[in-house]
Amino acid sequence: MAGSSFGNIFRITTWGESHGKALGVVIDGVPAGLKLSESDIQPYMDRRAPGSSMISTPRKEADEVEILSGTFEGKTTGCPISVMVRNTSQHSSDYSAIKDIYRPGHADYTFDAKYGFRDYRGGGRSSGRETLCRVAAGAVAAKLLKELGIDVCSYTRSIGPVSIDPANFDRALITTLPTCMPDQEANDKALEYLESVRSEADSAGGVIETVISGMPAGIGDPVFDKLSADLAKAIMSIGAMKALEFGDGIGVSSAKGSENNDAFRMDGDKVTKATNHSGGLLGGMSDGSDIIIRSYVKPTPSIYKTQETVTKDNEDTRINIEGRHDPIIVPRAVVVVESMCAITLADALMTNMSARLDSLKTFYRQ
Repeated sequence: MAGSSFGNIFRITTWGESHGKALGVVIDGVPAGLKLSESDIQPYMDRRAPGSSMISTPRKEADEVEILSGTFEGKTTGCPISVMVRNTSQHSSDYSAIKDIYRPGHADYTFDAKYGFRDYRGGGRSSGRETLCRVAAGAVAAKLLKELGIDVCSYTRSIGPVSIDPANFDRALITTLPTCMPDQEANDKALEYLESVRSEADSAGGVIETVISGMPAGIGDPVFDKLSADLAKAIMSIGAMKALEFGDGIGVSSAKGSENNDAFRMDGDKVTKATNHSGGLLGGMSDGSDIIIRSYVKPTPSIYKTQETVTKDNEDTRINIEGRHDPIIVPRAVVVVESMCAITLADALMTNMSARLDSLKTFYRQ
């Protein structure tokens, strides 16, 4: 199977299935000398772990991370870092009744059409459980970015019709509230909404917002390898993502040029912008402002309502999906989006080191 690797210099390859013995990721390109241990990665895994709140799947997985290679005496060696998480709570029998039936909204049909078979136990490689590998790699990338003064913060902006109020923003709430909203009042309203959705045997979607600060200007390339394009690919590679936008996003289509352009100003010897309609990206490259991204997540496709579908033998049928499922994907996907952004930025920064001759001279001059 191709397509399990991402990145150029900071490059990750994920492996494993939802109901296999373990999942993991090989991270290549991490510079030697970065302090790294399981304790740096585990908090990210805990944010994504199932069974951590009343609005996530009851599947209980500790998701304890093991670093198998690439570190010595608490620091990276420059060699590939291999990270593994063992599966401990597989209920494969939950899926036996649907092994020959395509679940609406899932990758069952398309996976079968491509490969001629599918792992029906939770979706195999198409399962959302694969994202724990990305989160492990994202934790490493985020620590590397922190060394450069770059911060990536993702949070739930909205769930169904409930949106946060920027005036109530409290970053500390993101990792403490079950919705991952930085707004206590919005969290409470969202939980009420989710309870009503759950009572109808249904599911909900929402929006994840990401703010990247400290990114220097000029990162990314102006043609095919735009930073915006790479970030878009990274986020859209996450299951359940259906759309994303930067800055004002689709709103620019109804704005005038005079309204959409960000005026440049000098702040001492630094170039700044009066506004940030561009979302921190111009010509596909970072402009030094905060990079603002909004990712749109569909409702969980596994719902308890009866749905129409077909079998592998091309017969019409109906399905009632059993098992353990998230009523909403958004809160657990927040750290996944954050991780994919961190991985993309780390790779882009490393790639950018060869863009200018003076950078090479500065690095190699004795």
